[in-house]
Amino acid sequence: MTPVLDVEPRKPEPPDPLDCCGSGCVRCIFDVHDEAMQHYLEEYAAWAARQVGGPVDSDQA
Repeated sequence: MTPVLDVEPRKPEPPDPLDCCGSGCVRCIFDVHDEAMQHYLEEYAAWAARQVGGPVDSDQA
């Protein structure tokens, strides 16, 4: 059986400020990034808890 790799989640790249149209979109690219960051932080915490030695220092996130 092939071992499953537990790969560290990748932090989402922030949007370029110039990509925002500035029209107050209901779902601005910055809102999408904030949601992606929240998901990343949850995934990172779960990943860190699975690593040998338990959670890592939160400065890594």
